Amino acid sequence: MFCDVRFPDDISYGSSGGPGYSTSIVATEGGHEKRNARWQQARARYNVAHGVKTRAQLEALLAFFRARKGRAHGFRFKDWSDFQGTAQPLGTGDGNRTDFPLVKTYSSGGESEIRLIRKPVAGTVRVYVNGALVQVGVSVDSATGIVHFTAAPANGTVITADYEFDVPVRFDTDMLSASLDAYGVHSWMDIPLVEIRV
Repeated sequence: MFCDVRFPDDISYGSSGGPGYSTSIVATEGGHEKRNARWQQARARYNVAHGVKTRAQLEALLAFFRARKGRAHGFRFKDWSDFQGTAQPLGTGDGNRTDFPLVKTYSSGGESEIRLIRKPVAGTVRVYVNGALVQVGVSVDSATGIVHFTAAPANGTVITADYEFDVPVRFDTDMLSASLDAYGVHSWMDIPLVEIRV
């Protein structure tokens, strides 16, 4: 189950983490390696423990954790290090196609990874055709990240978008563990979140 609600921004702002991969490495006796990338797409992990600084944040976290039933339900999370796309190419019109998924392209050294954006933030998506803002005849599904045109863009037109997005995650623990260091002061060892595929 996925709950279309965002983790509290004032707690996520103090979080740590980011994208990760799964790679198996076999080393030979001569020191050479064989590397096998198990995932084609990154999967992010976060730790939000250091974002809890006030009693109000603690109460908000406890309520949010209980409402999500620990690891049972997914939710939205703002990754403050990567939450925007600017002039991102979505595709080229062919006169028939009306749906284009939001994507973000990461390029370095001639290599690229295309990330599907499944959870855009409602009200932040701006769609352009050949650089001109489209203000009518286009809609965005904030639950799936699909851009829908009422009329298919003409053949050869370039569709781009600006947007903000959330990461679909879940808690990676079924138990919150805190210690009371002093009167009214709590500390947290670890509050892990992990990205989920939706």
